[in-house]
Amino acid sequence: MSDGTAVGDGEAGGEERAAALAGPDGALRCPWALSTPDYVTYHDEEWGRPVHGDDALFERLSLEAFQSGLSWITILRRRPGFRAAFADFGIAAVAEFTDTDRERLLTDTGIIRNRAKIDATLANARVLAGWAPGDLDALIWSHAPDPDGRPAPRALTDVPAVTPESTALSKALKKRGLRFVGPTTAYALMQACGLVNDHLDTCVARGGASGA
Repeated sequence: MSDGTAVGDGEAGGEERAAALAGPDGALRCPWALSTPDYVTYHDEEWGRPVHGDDALFERLSLEAFQSGLSWITILRRRPGFRAAFADFGIAAVAEFTDTDRERLLTDTGIIRNRAKIDATLANARVLAGWAPGDLDALIWSHAPDPDGRPAPRALTDVPAVTPESTALSKALKKRGLRFVGPTTAYALMQACGLVNDHLDTCVARGGASGA
């Protein structure tokens, strides 16, 4: 899959070309999901399932930005820390963060202390605080492609990193003033939040996810 570098990028090795593989319980899963128990849970219960709500999507968008250049497992294992540091990613709350909050974030070992990504998250919250309720949800989901427009991927090599829809979403978000929302980050968001279903064709989680 793609999530900036990709969930499991650099961890799957030769499995990147593989079809779904059997996990410890014998069920077939996307190969990237099998490297750690944390990934198995995330893959089975979250990835590819529809996410709605401005705050929930702000969280996903922010974490995808923090992930850029890193493995997703790094972010996933710090997610509780991120939620504590960023007021559960409530847009209104984060938009009110002060310079003191910013300095606190820069020394918080529970998150990724990247100045540019922290600044982008705070700036994005301030922008989004000025949008009407539901605007972020509507904008993101307006870029969901036709779920029947692409066959189910049979191997990880069939999963793109960027699509025309993610490029359009990136442009739309940037036009509205958001930062750290490039096309690969936008596609990772689309995958994670169920706008597309990139579970492999024989993956046990494919039926529980939805690209609709």
